[in-house]
Amino acid sequence: MSLSYFWVFILLLTAGAPVIFALLIGPGVSLILDGKEVFFSALLNRLYSGMNSFPLMAVPFFILAGELMNQGGITQSIVRFSQTLIGHYRGGLAQVNILSSVLFAGLSGSAVADTSALGKMLIPAMEQNGYSRRFAAAVTAASSVIGPIIPPSGIMILYAFIMNVSVAGMFLAGIVPGILICAGLMLMTSHIAKKRNYPIANAKATWHERGSALKSSFLPLLTPVILLGGIVLGVFTPTEAAAVAAGYALIITLFVTHTLKFNKLPSILVNAAVQSGTILLLVGSAVTFAWIITVSGMADTLASEIMGITDNVLLLLLIINLFLFAIGMFLDAGPAILILGPVLAPIFITLGIDPLHFAVIMCVNLTVGLATPPMGLVLFVAAAVSGEKTENIALEMLPFLAVEAAVIFLITYFPALTMTLPTFFGFA
Repeated sequence: MSLSYFWVFILLLTAGAPVIFALLIGPGVSLILDGKEVFFSALLNRLYSGMNSFPLMAVPFFILAGELMNQGGITQSIVRFSQTLIGHYRGGLAQVNILSSVLFAGLSGSAVADTSALGKMLIPAMEQNGYSRRFAAAVTAASSVIGPIIPPSGIMILYAFIMNVSVAGMFLAGIVPGILICAGLMLMTSHIAKKRNYPIANAKATWHERGSALKSSFLPLLTPVILLGGIVLGVFTPTEAAAVAAGYALIITLFVTHTLKFNKLPSILVNAAVQSGTILLLVGSAVTFAWIITVSGMADTLASEIMGITDNVLLLLLIINLFLFAIGMFLDAGPAILILGPVLAPIFITLGIDPLHFAVIMCVNLTVGLATPPMGLVLFVAAAVSGEKTENIALEMLPFLAVEAAVIFLITYFPALTMTLPTFFGFA
């Protein structure tokens, strides 16, 4: 089979076609050009089978849980709690932005949701308190990439589905990288805040104020603890955990905090359904494309080319990280994982890299790509929320991207950072 499908795919992406259409039209055109229209039925079967999976049911449930928490006003309580903890430091609101991203990550698992929810609240507040708008947008975008790294994570579920890796193992492996990025961004923000003399957000909160803020956000913050604890202890599967998360979010927002009204539920369900439909169709399209890559022999060719560069595993890891970082600039994390995972992972597993270790390297690298120009989705959302130009935000983000690149380097060459927790709980 010729590689015409690949060039059609690249051409459509370059022309600005949606990724889903590029993934499906490329193989379809290729079959016509090769005179193999008889395989159209196989193509459609792959599309359906790619979506018809029990583990993938976790995705719409996690999306629904994030929508319920976001629309239920949980974001405000998280920001308030973060502010009582670190708002009294220099550049306090920027630090609150980062810590809130970490806490919000445990609820939504989405970088875009993080940027939108926290950006609408904190970017105007930061600007009113003396921060430049571009800096406020840059901090929001840079910290929001923590969302898909700290569990629960939608892209980790996708990777686990397509590569048959433990979801619980990936969730555990993502905790330390997420914390490292948080710590690195906070240190960089502290340095910039002192250099630019950014203001202190508020006076140091009393323990009573901190306790009150914790009380209002305690139940929502239990979400990742319940999910991860239930999965690790074998109480429920990741798919069941997603349903538990959605039910838990519904109960809290409707009956405990009373921050969500019943009349908002239809719009929340519609939003969750639309997002889920888009992701599941993307998964089916990517599975189809990955099948074509395998049938055409492109995967084997690429593997031999990579192996021919050098036999030094450390150097190959550096090369693949640079490759993934470049891919992340142009392709969204989900499609990139679904397309490249089946091609790249077997190569490095053959070289002795643990499947879980490579999975986290790939997911973290491509997640950071969400905040890099020219096609970073998080970057566009931050620009839309702040009203600042994308290129200005991108320039302001360079120090933060350097921090995230350093974390990628650390988790690549020091596997214990990601593998200790999964190994301890028996998932490695």
